[in-house]
Amino acid sequence: MKLFRKIFWMGLGAGLALWAVSRAKAYVRANTPKKAREFVLGSDEENDQTAQKTLHGLADELRTRQQEREAELTERFIRRSEPAD
Repeated sequence: MKLFRKIFWMGLGAGLALWAVSRAKAYVRANTPKKAREFVLGSDEENDQTAQKTLHGLADELRTRQQEREAELTERFIRRSEPAD
C-alpha cells in the first residue's frame, strides 16, 4: 500500500512540476520583451527543445557520475581482495 502512495505522490509532484513550468513559460512569453524572451527561451520559440536538451544533459551527467562511482567501487573492491603482503 505504501508503494502505491509513493507512486501517487511522485506522479502528482511530476504533474505539478510540468504544470508550473508550462505556466512559467507562458508568463515569460506574455510579459517579457522579445530580446529577453529569445535569450531565455531561445530564438525558435515554436520549436522549443529546452526541456529535451535539459533531460539529455541530466542523463549524461547521471551516466558520468554512475561510471565514476562504479570505477571507485571496483577499485575499492580490488584493493580489499588483494592479499596483504
